[in-house]
Amino acid sequence: MATIDTSGLDEMIRAMERLGQNTEAVASVMLEAGAQEIKSCWKESAEEHGHRDTGAMIDSIAVAKGASGARFRDIYPQGKDKKGVRNAEKAFILHYGRNGAREIKASYWVDDAEAEGNIRVEQKLNGLWGQYLETGQVPAIPAAGDSAGGITKTTK
Repeated sequence: MATIDTSGLDEMIRAMERLGQNTEAVASVMLEAGAQEIKSCWKESAEEHGHRDTGAMIDSIAVAKGASGARFRDIYPQGKDKKGVRNAEKAFILHYGRNGAREIKASYWVDDAEAEGNIRVEQKLNGLWGQYLETGQVPAIPAAGDSAGGITKTTK
């Protein structure tokens, strides 16, 4: 008759149970870290495309307050400038352009921000999840661009 060595199995089961109890907290950290990364990408892309005039539109790019427990975050320019022009409207026009007497060529800067964000967010979330699996501890929300999570700016 063969015997099976189960030493360590109980501890592994307890560790798996602990990990399962913290997944909601880890998901929240990952969601916020990803949102901050996308916000940084939007601001960087606006600057790279030369979309700074007064700075109101770029400075207003933020993570919108979501409903409690919502598993998504909206990132966009919020509020209005001193003249009452909506910052989201400025972003839209700078992205898609405008015809007419005051023509503005489309820059598609938001597409560039989202493409860069997809890369950086995936890296950041993989890093946070790996840290959680390694330590069993819910990681702190790293700052956007922080090396926690292995983030580096990619080149286009």
